Amino acid sequence: MSPTISDTFTAQLQQMRTDVLAQLRAQRGGKIGRAEAAAEAREHQSDDWAQADAERDLAFALEERESAELVAIDEALKRIADGSYGLCVDCGTGIATARLHANPTALRCVPCQEKVEQARGGTLTPSL
Repeated sequence: MSPTISDTFTAQLQQMRTDVLAQLRAQRGGKIGRAEAAAEAREHQSDDWAQADAERDLAFALEERESAELVAIDEALKRIADGSYGLCVDCGTGIATARLHANPTALRCVPCQEKVEQARGGTLTPSL
């Protein structure tokens, strides 16, 4: 991969990382700590316990997804640094540039990703 293309993907991944961190901060209450954000959310909960539980579960799921996305971004940045970015982890062939633009954290070429999804019963894995 040429240095210009690597720089393009590095910038894209760093922007994604910044965006994910901002989303996590916003979910946690901005500049206040996580404990303070939880206490504040508890104070503003409605009397509808089912709704409060659903909202809490959704917040946990979003944070888990964004944390996994952050890990995938950091791993992609490491692959750029070590020169393995853009190579399929299964077969070693180059991943199409269009695929990397659409999903800069992609680990596999399309044929290998399809095999993984078929083995998993067709479930999609966004960071792969």
